[in-house]
Amino acid sequence: MKPKERLAIMRQKAVELPPAERIKNFDEVTLNFDEKTAMLEAERCLQCKKPKCRTGCPIHNNIPEFIRLLREGKIEEAYWVIRETSTMPAVCSRVCPHEFQCEGSCIRGKKGEPVAIGMLERYIVDWMVLHNMNMTKSCALPKEERVAIVGSGPAGMAVAYYLAHEGYHCTIFEALPVLGGMLTVGIPAYRLPRHIINAEFDALKHCGVEIINNIKIGIDKTIDDLRQEGFKAVFLSPGAHASRKLGIEGENLEGVIHGVDYLRDVNLGKDIHLGKEVVVVGGGNVAIDVARTALRTGSDKVFILYRRTMAEMPAAKAEIHHLREEGVNIEFLAAPVEIHGVNGRLSKIECIRMRLGECDASGRCRPVPIEGSNFMIKADAVIPAVSQKVDPTAGAGENVAMTKWGTFDVDPDTLQTNIEWLFAGGDAVLGPQTAAKAVHQGRMAAESIKRFIEGRDLHAGRFDSEEQ
Repeated sequence: MKPKERLAIMRQKAVELPPAERIKNFDEVTLNFDEKTAMLEAERCLQCKKPKCRTGCPIHNNIPEFIRLLREGKIEEAYWVIRETSTMPAVCSRVCPHEFQCEGSCIRGKKGEPVAIGMLERYIVDWMVLHNMNMTKSCALPKEERVAIVGSGPAGMAVAYYLAHEGYHCTIFEALPVLGGMLTVGIPAYRLPRHIINAEFDALKHCGVEIINNIKIGIDKTIDDLRQEGFKAVFLSPGAHASRKLGIEGENLEGVIHGVDYLRDVNLGKDIHLGKEVVVVGGGNVAIDVARTALRTGSDKVFILYRRTMAEMPAAKAEIHHLREEGVNIEFLAAPVEIHGVNGRLSKIECIRMRLGECDASGRCRPVPIEGSNFMIKADAVIPAVSQKVDPTAGAGENVAMTKWGTFDVDPDTLQTNIEWLFAGGDAVLGPQTAAKAVHQGRMAAESIKRFIEGRDLHAGRFDSEEQ
C-alpha cells in the first residue's frame, strides 16, 4: 500500500466526525509507518548512483545509504548515518517540507509517487528514541575552550552538537523559558510533539552542553560580556520571532494579533480566546498553523485570506490538505486593505479582489488589485501571518553589520560577521526558512568556529567536501 493511500484510510473516519471530535481525532492519528510498511517503502528506493534526493536536501543527508541500511534491518547504523549531517532528525523528519526538497527531487516522483523519505527517516529516529538508543554515541574528550551560543533553535542546536562532539564546552543562552526557539513556540504541538524536541535536547545535554533559559542577550547581558566571561567565540542564532505588519489602517485595534505572537502565547500555555469568527492573512505554513490552532482554541469559523492562487502558496501541500479536512476555507486572490473597528476593537476587515499580473524571474506573478472590488468580512479576530523578521537586540553593544533586510551580515561561506570572534546563522541570517536550512548553517558555523579557535584558515579546502 502506498503511503498516501495508507494515510487516507487512517484519516477517513476523522473527516466524517463533527468539528471538535474531528480535530481531536486528527491530533491522535499516528502518521508514522509500522515496520512492514517502512520496509516495503524502503524497497522502492532505486539506490541511484548520483542521487538527486541528496542534493535536494538542504542538509545533504546520505539518503540512499540510510535507506539501504534500513532495508538490511540495520536501524541503528542507519540512524548514525543520518546523524552525520543532521543534528535533529526527529524534528526535521516531521516539519521539513520534503515535497519541495528531497522527495521533490526523487527520481521515482517523475512517473509516480516519490519514495516517502521523510517518513522513513521518522521511522528510524522514532525507533531509536523508543529503544533509548539515541544517546549511546560518546563525545570527545573535553577541550579548554568555551563557545557561547545565543538561541536554542535549530541552528544553535546544530552548532552545540557538532562542537560538543569535538570536545568544546558549549553554553546555550535562551531568552524564552522553554527550549527549541521557534520549534517550540512557533510550531503547534500537534505537528511537533514536545517530547520529540526534548529528546533532541537530551542528546545535547548528554554531551555536556549547558543550557541557560530566561537570559536575553543584548538586554540581560551583551555579547561583549560573553567575551569578557572567557568565551572564545559567540554564535548568534536568535531566530526570527518578530512579526512583519500588514501596514494597513486599523492594525493596532484590539482583536488583531500577529501570527508568531499568537502561536508563542498558545505554545507557552496562555489561555487565548479569539472569538467565533477568525480571519488569518497569509499563505505559508505559519498561516496554516495559526488557522488550525484557532480551531483548537475554540473558534468556530476560521478562514484564510491569500492574495495569490493555490499554485503560489508556499505552505506544504500536506498542510493545506489537512487544513481543508478540518473545515478551514481559503479565500484566494484577496488581500486586506483596512481593518475597521468600534470603540477601539475590530469589527470587520475590508478586502479587495486581486488578479495575477506580470511574473518575475522566478516565475512568481505579482498580485494586482482589481479596482472597485472591495468587500467586507465580519471578524472577531484578525491574525496577520505574512512573514517574520529578526530582532537585532542580540547584537547590541557591538557594531555588528546588518543587511538591508534586517538580518545579520555574514560571510556566506563561513558565517563569520564583521567581528572575527562572532558568527551568526539560521533565520537570523537567512530570514524565515526551514529547520533543515538552519541546521545546515549550524554545521557550517561549527566548522568555522572550530577553525577560528584553532587558528586555521576558515575557507581552505572544505566546502566541496561538505556538499558530498
